[in-house]
Amino acid sequence: MTQRRKGNNHKPGVLPEKVKSQFQIFQDEMNIHFQNKALLYQAFTHSSYVNEHRRKLFTDNERLEFLGDAVLELSVSKYLFEKFPNMSEGELTKLRASIVCEPSLVVFANELDFGQYVLLGKGEELTGGRERPALLADVFESFIGALYLDQGLDVVVAFLERIVFPKVEVGAFSHVMDFKSQLQEIIQQTNNGLLYYEIVDEKGPAHNRTFVSRVLLNDDELGIGRGKSKKEAEQQAAQSAMLMLKQSKQEGE
Repeated sequence: MTQRRKGNNHKPGVLPEKVKSQFQIFQDEMNIHFQNKALLYQAFTHSSYVNEHRRKLFTDNERLEFLGDAVLELSVSKYLFEKFPNMSEGELTKLRASIVCEPSLVVFANELDFGQYVLLGKGEELTGGRERPALLADVFESFIGALYLDQGLDVVVAFLERIVFPKVEVGAFSHVMDFKSQLQEIIQQTNNGLLYYEIVDEKGPAHNRTFVSRVLLNDDELGIGRGKSKKEAEQQAAQSAMLMLKQSKQEGE
């Protein structure tokens, strides 16, 4: 009689009910409910947890991270392409890189408290893995990958519209965006006159100065911006002007 090899009857690992309950709370708070819960659990399973539970055959999140990276880059690329029609390929690439880089992903993950849900091995837990930037960035990407597999690209985009895209709207990544060049291009397309900037106010002590700039088209003020440097204030003024021009265009249609 042929003996069965040990392990052939092993089933994929089953999480404790307490952990499942925590993930249910997570889904309720996110207002996203997975059809395939195993994908959600996998997205938050670190390799250290798998290594400490080898007999239970858990699967870590590394493959989902690979997929999520691609889905995130595609979704952000499409958003930026449509949001900034006057931005060059080089500027789009630079802005996308600043959104999908590790520090930005860590910010997104922390705002959603992803760290508290990660399944870690004891060693990784003791060495502060729950706050480790690379780990948090990976979990955010793996969550995107899991969400894509479970519910499709539209749901991923809806999630990003809540968590990521509003930060672009309010200028969180303006340090890599050249709004002045974009505004200049728009004005040149319509032959509307001469753009110029002026600093209208300076506030605060020398080590913590805030500058206020305005941008004018001929003698008409288009926008006002504030920043820790004159250059930043001018960029913010240009962004404000672009939003104003866009709004005026929409109202005129």
